[in-house]
Amino acid sequence: MRICLVYDCLYPHTVGGAERWYRALSERLARDGHEVTYLTLRQWPHGEEPGVEGVHVLAVGPRMRLYDSTGKRRVVPPLAFGAGVLAHLLGRGGRYDVVHTASFPYFSVLAVAVARAVHRFQLVVDWHEVWTGDYWRRYVGRFAGSLGFGVQRLCLRIRQDAFCFSELNLERLKAQGVRAEPERLPGLYAGPLSPGEPASAEPVVLFAGRHIPEKRVPLLVPALALARKQAPDLRGALLGDGPERGLVLRAIAEHGLEGAVSAPGFVDAHELEDNLRRALCLVLPSRREGYGMVVVEAAAAGTPSIVARAAESAATELIEEGENGFVAESVAPEALADAILRVRDEGQALRERTAAWFRRNADSLSLERSLDAVAARYRGTPRATRAGAGPGWKGGRRRRRSGSRRW
Repeated sequence: MRICLVYDCLYPHTVGGAERWYRALSERLARDGHEVTYLTLRQWPHGEEPGVEGVHVLAVGPRMRLYDSTGKRRVVPPLAFGAGVLAHLLGRGGRYDVVHTASFPYFSVLAVAVARAVHRFQLVVDWHEVWTGDYWRRYVGRFAGSLGFGVQRLCLRIRQDAFCFSELNLERLKAQGVRAEPERLPGLYAGPLSPGEPASAEPVVLFAGRHIPEKRVPLLVPALALARKQAPDLRGALLGDGPERGLVLRAIAEHGLEGAVSAPGFVDAHELEDNLRRALCLVLPSRREGYGMVVVEAAAAGTPSIVARAAESAATELIEEGENGFVAESVAPEALADAILRVRDEGQALRERTAAWFRRNADSLSLERSLDAVAARYRGTPRATRAGAGPGWKGGRRRRRSGSRRW
C-alpha cells in the first residue's frame, strides 16, 4: 500500500510521545513493504538526511519555532504546515491509499479532508488528546479557546477512522460527535516485555519530563520538603527542562533543598533508564496527560508511580492502586507527601508487585499491538485491494530513500 503519514514533528529532531509513535509507525510500515511518505516541517539542517530508513520524509514547510516562551504551541507553524500539507495532497494525493494524520495541529486535518474530497483516499486520525471547551478556554483564553474548541469539533465531524490511546479520550470522542466508532489502541511501550527483577530502591523521588505549566513540576518541591520531615533521607531528582525550570530551581532554594533535590535538565536515554530503575518512585503531578508513557516505563523497571488525579489526565488509567503505585487525589503538598511516604513504607514488596503488574500487562501495553491494530485497519480500506495497480507500484513493495524537498 501507499501510505502518507502527517505530523509536523519528527523524532529525534523533536522529542515527545507523538513523535515516537509516528517514527515507530513509519519504520514498521516500511519494514512490512509499504511505500511510506512522511510529511512534516523541516527540523534538520539543509544538506543532511532526516534519517528514517526506507521512508520518504518530505518537508512541506520551513524550520520554525513551535513553542512560545511559556511552552504553548504557536499559531503560525500549524497554519504553515496545514498549507503545505494541502498543497502536497492536492497535487499528489491521488497516489496514496491511506493518509494517516495526528489530530493536532488541527489545520493539517482540515487540509487532508479537503484533499480527500478530490482524491478519495482513506483518512485515519490519531486523537492523542481531546480537550473540553472549558479546558480550551483556560488554556488560551475565552475567545481563542472557543475558536480552538470549535476547530476541534469541526475536525471530529469529518468522516475518518479515529484512533486514541485512553478511555478518557475514547469517551470524549464519542461525546463530542466523532462520526464513526473510534478505536482505542492498546499501548505505546516499545521496550523489553520481559525485564529482570526490580532493583533495590534508593530514597530518590523522580520526575522526568518537560518543565511546562501542565506538568506542575514546581509543586513537587514543597511535597518533598514535607515528606522529608518524616523521612530525612529522601531526595529528589527532577529531570527535564522547559519554561518553568526557573520556578523549579527557585522553589528548591526557597525550601532549602539545594543539597537534597537536583534539577539537572534532560539526560540521555541510558541515564534516564538508570534513574527509573533505582528510584523509590516516579511522580507525575500533571494536570494533562494523553497517555502517561513514563508510568509504563517506570513499571517495566519495577518502580511504582504516583499520579495526581486531574480531569485532563489519562495517566491514572495506568495505575492499579497498591499494585504499581498510587493515585494522589490532588497536588497539594500533603497529598503528594502522603503518597510518597506510602511507597516508602511498602518497600520492596511494592516493587515486586509493580514488576508483576507489568508482566501481566506487558503485551497489552506494547507498541507492537497498536501497530498491528493500525495495519489491520489499513487493510480494511477498499482502496487497499487496488494497491499495486497505480504507476510506480511493483509487487506491493517500493522502497524510497529518506529525503526532503522544497523546504
